[in-house]
Amino acid sequence: MGQLKVHRRASAPQNMADYFGASVNPGKPSSGRRFLGQTWDFWAMRVALVGATCVLCYNLGPFGIHGLPAAGLGFLVAMVILLAELRLRRAEISGLVGGTCGAALGLLASLLITLVISRTAEPEPTKSFLEFTSLFAFGYLGLVVGSSKGSALRHIPLPRSVEVPAAAVQPMKLLDTSAMIDGRIADICETHFLDGTLGVPRFVLHELQQVADSSDTLKRQRGRRGLEVIERMQKMSWLDLRVLDDDVPGTGAVDQKLIELARSTHSKIVTNDFNLNKVARVQGISILNVNELANAMKPAVLPGEFMRVLILKEGKEPTQGVAYLDDGTMVVVDGARRHINRTIDIVVTSTHQTPAGKMIFGRMEERGDAAPAPRFEVTGSSPTL
Repeated sequence: MGQLKVHRRASAPQNMADYFGASVNPGKPSSGRRFLGQTWDFWAMRVALVGATCVLCYNLGPFGIHGLPAAGLGFLVAMVILLAELRLRRAEISGLVGGTCGAALGLLASLLITLVISRTAEPEPTKSFLEFTSLFAFGYLGLVVGSSKGSALRHIPLPRSVEVPAAAVQPMKLLDTSAMIDGRIADICETHFLDGTLGVPRFVLHELQQVADSSDTLKRQRGRRGLEVIERMQKMSWLDLRVLDDDVPGTGAVDQKLIELARSTHSKIVTNDFNLNKVARVQGISILNVNELANAMKPAVLPGEFMRVLILKEGKEPTQGVAYLDDGTMVVVDGARRHINRTIDIVVTSTHQTPAGKMIFGRMEERGDAAPAPRFEVTGSSPTL
C-alpha cells in the first residue's frame, strides 16, 4: 500500500501550541504562568482537593469530631492523598501493577485470618485489635513486596499479536507511463483479472503530462490517451487506484525513481518498456509486462493447420505476402505477393517467437471440396504499433 504525504504551508500553524500560545504536550511543562515551578492548573486542582475534603469532614463530623477539628482532619486526609500522589508519580508501571496485586493478595490473606480470629473465645476488643492489625499488616506487606518485585513482570513472556502472513498481503502494482499510454491495462482491469492496489506515482503523472503537452502531434496524442486511460480507470468502482506522493530524492530519471520506489515499498511494476523491464528484473524487481501477457494469450497455431487471411502488403522476399491476425500477429505467406488485398486460404508451415511477438509462416494451399474447413478466418487488420 503507498502513503500520501501532507505538505504544510509556511503560513499555517505548526501545531496546537500556535493556536493557544503555549505547549499542549502533556509530557512537557507549559510555557504559561508558573508558581514554584508549576502551572496554575496544577495548584488549582490541589487546592480544590484540600477544600473539598475540609468541607466534607466539617459537614459530616466523622468519629464524633465537629467544627474546626473536623476540618483539620479533612486537611490531614488531603495531605496524605497528595503525598501518596507524589510517590505514585515517581513509580514505574511495573511497580504499580506489582503493588496492586500484592495489596490484593495481602487483603485476601488478612480476610482468612479474620475468619479464624472470629471463631476464637477471645474478648471482643482483642478480636477487633487482631483483625485490624492483620488487615493493615498484610495489606502493607503485600503493597511493599509487590512493588519491589514488580520489575519481574517485565520478564514474563506475553502472547504476541497474530501476524498476517506476508503471502496474504498483496504487493502494490506501480503503473509506468508506457503502460498507461498503451491503454490495454484498462481493458485488463475491466475484466477483473488484475486485483489489488494500483499505484500511480506523481512523478509518472508529471512525465505523462509533459508528453501530453509536447509540440509533436504523435507524442501529444499518446500523452492524452494515457491521461484518458487513468480517468477511465478511476471510474471503476471496484478498482483501488491511488495517486502516490512518494518521491525518490537524488534521482532524476523516472525509470530509476520507479525502480527505487518499487524496491522500498516491495511493489511490482506494470510496464511495456523493454529496457525498464530488463533493468528492473536484473535488480530483482517483479515486472508485469502487458506485451508478454498479450503474447501468452494468443491462440496456439500448429504447423499443418489451415487459415484464411487477407493479404495486405508485400513481404521481404519477392514472392511473399504479409497478413495480420486480429491480435496483430504477423503472417508471412509464400507465393501470396500477387494476391494483395485478397482473402486466401493458407496452411501453416512454422511459427517463430521473437522479442516483438509471434510470427506465423505459411504457404498458399490449393484444396478441393473435400478439404477440411479453415480453422481461422481473419478479415484483416493493420498491426498495432
